[in-house]
Amino acid sequence: MIKTLLGKIGEYRKYAILTPVLTAAEVLMEILIPYVTAMIIDRGISQGNMGNIFLYGGIMLALAFISLYFGIKAGKTAAVASTGFSTNLRAAMYRNIQTFSFSNIDKFTTAGLVTRMTTDVTSIQNAFQMTMRIAVRAPLMLVLSMVMCFTINVRLTLIFLCALLVLTIGIIAIMRSVMPVFKKMFEKYDEFNASIQENVTGIRVVKAFVREDFEKEKFGKAAWMIYSLSVKAESILAFNGPIMMTVIYSSMLLLSWFGAHFIVIGTMTTGNLTSLFSYVLSMMMSLMMVSMVFVMLSMSLAAAKRIVEVLNEQADITNPENPETVVADGSIDFDNVDFAYRHGTGENTLNGIDLHIKSGETVGIIGGTGSGKSTLVSLISRLYDVTGGSVRVGGKDVRSYDLEVLRNEVSVVLQKNELFSGTILENLRWGKEDATEEECRKACVLACADDFISQMPDGYNTKIEQGGTNVSGGQKQRICIARALLKSPKVLILDDSTSAVDTATDARIRKAFREYIPDTTKLIISQRISSVQDADRIIVLDNGRINGFDTHENLLRSNGIYREICEVQLHSEADFDEKMN
Repeated sequence: MIKTLLGKIGEYRKYAILTPVLTAAEVLMEILIPYVTAMIIDRGISQGNMGNIFLYGGIMLALAFISLYFGIKAGKTAAVASTGFSTNLRAAMYRNIQTFSFSNIDKFTTAGLVTRMTTDVTSIQNAFQMTMRIAVRAPLMLVLSMVMCFTINVRLTLIFLCALLVLTIGIIAIMRSVMPVFKKMFEKYDEFNASIQENVTGIRVVKAFVREDFEKEKFGKAAWMIYSLSVKAESILAFNGPIMMTVIYSSMLLLSWFGAHFIVIGTMTTGNLTSLFSYVLSMMMSLMMVSMVFVMLSMSLAAAKRIVEVLNEQADITNPENPETVVADGSIDFDNVDFAYRHGTGENTLNGIDLHIKSGETVGIIGGTGSGKSTLVSLISRLYDVTGGSVRVGGKDVRSYDLEVLRNEVSVVLQKNELFSGTILENLRWGKEDATEEECRKACVLACADDFISQMPDGYNTKIEQGGTNVSGGQKQRICIARALLKSPKVLILDDSTSAVDTATDARIRKAFREYIPDTTKLIISQRISSVQDADRIIVLDNGRINGFDTHENLLRSNGIYREICEVQLHSEADFDEKMN
């Protein structure tokens, strides 16, 4: 884990190395100041020698300024290294997430990924910055102060060593108690962020169903859980201060008692005792800083594990060694395909799919909820890999293609349409980066989107708000269809992508497809018979299996499921017409 994280320091490595060096120089200057203070007392004040007072006072002032300079430089390099490290971490996580297949994404919640890239990385950044400075400063100050104490008086230093042992035991006990709490707290942050994301995204639904109070209560519970865990963690950490101060004051009392005795009998000078107090206080403060580092590290350890999980996650779907770069045509073949979202569970979403579609053919796909319609088409563009059997496009196994090539030739309008912040043109150019405005307009004409776009104040330069909230569901679907058409794909898949479009517009879109892209293989998933009945053939899916695959007329005669769907929908339309008349 540590190796994985440190590998992301990258170009900021020199700052990460320079910070401890500058910190060490700062400590060396500081450690000499009490020694010079003792010289001022013993050789200046005690002897009434103003020359020595000015001499050693000047040296002490110089040491203080040099220490300050090194401290400022160390703080700057630490800030550069830590912020650069966090930037690289976020970039590395984001790059890796972009390689994930749908199955990889399914392992992490959206809120969990957001928490990892924000809260968790910030925790690591703070811990890294503290480690570079305090984790070097505190131990070095501790060791050097101890060395100076031993040079002054060995017996008095032994008092402190006993206190140090007590303090170390206390810190370890606190850390062992608090680490599980921090781990649980970070997990609850995922639920907290999920509550915020879900509520803000679905705020219109919340208001439509007057569920504000329910959402407030749900948010309150998530916030209270984090509050409770934070209080519990801080309550445990609160013991750190009293233990530290008890040890410090006890040490000071013992040092004062025995130190005064040594001064009286003449084995120690006043200056030496003064400097000894300074060094002991430095050691105690160093221990306090070490305990702070342990606290920060214990907090960041849970965050580090979660970050490394994302960094080490290997994409399930990758390019083969020598990928195919040309898709010959739009023919699609499923050869005895099985698929399960969770391998090894024995619960297949698709079973024994044997299916052969000719290039340029229009195929409708219909079936009940959960029958496997979306799963079936996801295998064609290799959004998921089959569990058994194979899927071929253009006569070749989809696993043999370069992923970019395959997904450019198999264009999918997913069931859940997404538009991004930016203009309509910018959204359309997701389909073709260098598409001209005229090309975008032609695609929108085919998708029946040009009419409403042209009526907007800024036309194709109209800004789309985040999530496409300023366009209707039907408008969003048509823009997404146009975006897919700009790829000029050999296979076009519409996954229930006209559900929010009226039947007349739906018919116009299908007519445009027949007339203007006859050579493109078109797969249309729909719950409406009217959307698929004029297809060349129609697939009827039932519980992950093909129940029928034929023309509309033949299925009406031979397939009970299809006939029942038709009768229900046609009867509903008849009832509607009767009421209108």
